[in-house]
Amino acid sequence: MTTHGEDAGTAAIPRSHLPYPVVLAAAWAACLLLIAGGGWILGQAIGRLSVILAPLAIAVLLAAMLRPLVDRVPRRVPRALAALVVVLGVLALVVGALALVTTQLATGVPEMREKLGSGVDTALQWLEDGPLHLTADRLQEAVAQVRAWIESHSEAVAAGAVQFGHTAVDAVAGLLICLVALFFFLYQGEKLWAFFVGWFPRASRLNVDRALRQGWGSLGAYTRTQLTVAAINATGVGLGALVLRVPFVIPIVVVVFLASFVPIVGTLVAGLIPTALALVDRGPVIAIAMLAIVLVVHQVESHLLQPVLMGHAVALHPLAVIVVVASGTYLFGVVGALFAVPVTAMVNTVVRYLAGGTDGDVDREPGEAPGLVRDRAVVSGPDDERSGPDDDEPASPGGDPATR
Repeated sequence: MTTHGEDAGTAAIPRSHLPYPVVLAAAWAACLLLIAGGGWILGQAIGRLSVILAPLAIAVLLAAMLRPLVDRVPRRVPRALAALVVVLGVLALVVGALALVTTQLATGVPEMREKLGSGVDTALQWLEDGPLHLTADRLQEAVAQVRAWIESHSEAVAAGAVQFGHTAVDAVAGLLICLVALFFFLYQGEKLWAFFVGWFPRASRLNVDRALRQGWGSLGAYTRTQLTVAAINATGVGLGALVLRVPFVIPIVVVVFLASFVPIVGTLVAGLIPTALALVDRGPVIAIAMLAIVLVVHQVESHLLQPVLMGHAVALHPLAVIVVVASGTYLFGVVGALFAVPVTAMVNTVVRYLAGGTDGDVDREPGEAPGLVRDRAVVSGPDDERSGPDDDEPASPGGDPATR
């Protein structure tokens, strides 16, 4: 038998004793903690699987850009052959660019090494005779300190060389994963898509399918537009380097082209390379001129290409682009900087469609069960056959999602 005092001590605190703002704040805090914890776990998983996920993400971007090219191949050509030709074309383009870069570097590095040595001597002479008035003893002492630092950190240098070897192996493996994934995305993308959407509840498949197809269209528009912007940036900086006779024009064009896939900031960062080469090879005046060309190209991209071209492709404000690029770089490094904008553009399109879209039952034909609908206006029809406008029909209500 319990006493009244024990009952009072073990009784729960009445709800009336907790003010509503406190309860509301506690509920929001619990939800935010759960979301933050889930996001942290997801980020850790992505970081550990980046060697696999990054090539797959690159394959998705390439598939979004190249899918229309495969769809335009005549029907009499097997789709597998069309996808294989496109993948081999991408591989040939990459190998050709690397061959040109390697050839020019191999022929130009010895001459650049001599100019760099003379440039260092000139810089040391300027430090000694210039406004700093550094004596030879101080210069020798600085050189000795640098050598001592290198010798004391020789283990770190060796570890860095080993890490570079691991990175090279990972790069080769990632290239193979990317090419294989790109082939299957182009060849059987619709079947893979149907299998993915089939994991959602049957009642929501229609809206999910349409929303994600809208996001896929936005992703394809982004990749094609960014490809145009990158080509314009690389052409501008490359022509400037060619006119100013800066060495290694082809590597400069390739680096600027690849860096331009990081919007707004990529061109500016990559432009430091031709500026430094101009300083070593041509002197400070040419270096200033090269830097001016890089700044002009950057301004054209920021104030003309991105608002006009990218504004029609994805509905992202330039400030949002800067924020997501900085956040992606901070969280995931170079990979985060590369995929921050396309992922944000796709998520933005999907969320806006779901937030302002209609119920899937409104657009469903009478008697049609909810399920995956193949909208071939955005993504072409079944990959195992060439489809035309007359065979654009929804999937059968009772079919297997993986084989529709």
